[in-house]
Amino acid sequence: MAGTSHPVTKAIVTGHTRGIGAALVDALRARGIDVLGIARSRRVPAAADASNQAALPGRFDEVELDLSDSGKLAQWLAGHTLAAFLSGAERALLVNNAGTLGPVGPSAVQPPADIASAVALNVAAPLMLAGAFSAVTANVPDRRIAHVSSGAARNPYPGWNIYCATKAALDHHARAAALDAERGLRVASVAPGVVDTEMQGQIRGIDEARFPLRERFAEMKRSGQLTSPEEAAGKFADYLLSDTFGQTPTADIRSL
Repeated sequence: MAGTSHPVTKAIVTGHTRGIGAALVDALRARGIDVLGIARSRRVPAAADASNQAALPGRFDEVELDLSDSGKLAQWLAGHTLAAFLSGAERALLVNNAGTLGPVGPSAVQPPADIASAVALNVAAPLMLAGAFSAVTANVPDRRIAHVSSGAARNPYPGWNIYCATKAALDHHARAAALDAERGLRVASVAPGVVDTEMQGQIRGIDEARFPLRERFAEMKRSGQLTSPEEAAGKFADYLLSDTFGQTPTADIRSL
């Protein structure tokens, strides 16, 4: 048995191939935590990083799965991979990181199929995973679910009504799940701040007619206000593993 200060910990991270997700996998593995990544493609680290990642103490495995396909996700969850990976854990973690900005612009220009895909990836997948995770970890004494939230969950932005709505859904899921008070389960929706990821590059490339605040985000990049994925992931991991995780159902890394 592991000592109480170092419980056997296993983590599931979605959207692990780049950005915050990739950095979070490394941060958790550096802390000796085994990680299972779930994304629509496998992670291909840069050659310079491959040896460093191989030296990390936590083991790593990954599953190729399109989380925007709710049917395929349901089929995968009906199998035994999740339970097999989490077997033997004394502390189990689920980080719902995968997400998309979704269709941008006012409602009239949003293709219905794109809306459905964004809602499936940003909302249905995290909630489906949370439910399955809670079920298979029923006997694990310390269970933690972290949704990767956004300032857009708590503040409206023009052109982002789908992104704002889906991230707000995760915040409210965390609030309601906390009220359920399942034994040993903590849930929090955590905003990582404004991080220098591919999504930020997408934001700066959006037509200003669809996203009037584009220049604001471009200026943040120019003035060096963006946090690196590694810094954000390190703070996220520290909070996820802390005794204070889940004391409030929503949190912002910048104010912890």
